[in-house]
Amino acid sequence: MEAEAVATTELALADTDINWHRLDKTKFHVIGAVLFTAQSALIHPTAVVKTRMQVAESGLSQMRGTSVFCHILKNDGILGLFRGFGTSAIASMPGRILALTSLEMSKDFMLKYTEGFHMPEASRIGVANGVAGMFSNLVSCVYFVPLDVICQRLMVQGLPGTTYCSGPIDVVRKVMKAEGFRGIYRGFGLTAVTQSPASALWWGSYGAAQHIIWRSLGYRDGIEKKPSHTEMVTVQATAGMVAGACSSIITTPIDTVKTRLQVMDDYGGGRPSVLKTAKTLLKEDGWWGFYRGFGPRFLNMSLYGTTMIVTYELIKRLSIA
Repeated sequence: MEAEAVATTELALADTDINWHRLDKTKFHVIGAVLFTAQSALIHPTAVVKTRMQVAESGLSQMRGTSVFCHILKNDGILGLFRGFGTSAIASMPGRILALTSLEMSKDFMLKYTEGFHMPEASRIGVANGVAGMFSNLVSCVYFVPLDVICQRLMVQGLPGTTYCSGPIDVVRKVMKAEGFRGIYRGFGLTAVTQSPASALWWGSYGAAQHIIWRSLGYRDGIEKKPSHTEMVTVQATAGMVAGACSSIITTPIDTVKTRLQVMDDYGGGRPSVLKTAKTLLKEDGWWGFYRGFGPRFLNMSLYGTTMIVTYELIKRLSIA
């Protein structure tokens, strides 16, 4: 009986990195859709605060993240903190399936491809995760960039330089009318070129960090000592938080330019461009302008890194075939 009790509270170290071939694909996608929607709801308010700080030309852009949060809550209520969430939650489900499938398949391929390479195991896992993260991001950009344009425009309704839209369909209609199909893909090149390396950094850092933490705690494959559920969640959450924090520091300037490029319309004539947007930011606030919304984004990325990876690893454990 004692042995059975231990078996129910401890997991094999192999269960800290469950690969594609071990998953029940249907369960993986169904459970993933439900849990990731719940996880997105948890961090959506920080995305709204960050987006408003990046876009506003005055007032909100000079306020602290907590002050912007209180401002939105006072003026728009709880619903104001969840602007664009319905569109994001429902429309992102197919994109998540696409991203998760490409991530796991490419990671599985890279782990097999690098088996014969003479490199430290932590480096090999980091490289495999990094390449998988980059490939998955490139694939999912095709789906998520238009969704970002729509959701971010709904988040910033009423701010200077933005166009009022009554809903997601109205956003698509007005953008298509003003700029055609390419308007829906505003910021696509910038997103793909910059976020793919950032995704590679995130997943590579996470994979390597988790491997290093487990080994530093004395865990190895093939030994009797097994981590408990609590230890597994703690290690994975820590690795995810570190990866998210590092990524936010590197990617915030690009994210600020991308966000403004996707939602601002009043640039005094001509179609907005990356260069024009960057010059406007530099003129308004200097180099610090590129870090508008850094606090909420740092919190968002850290929370996202922690909650996403804990949720993701739970989904994989629940989906073992």
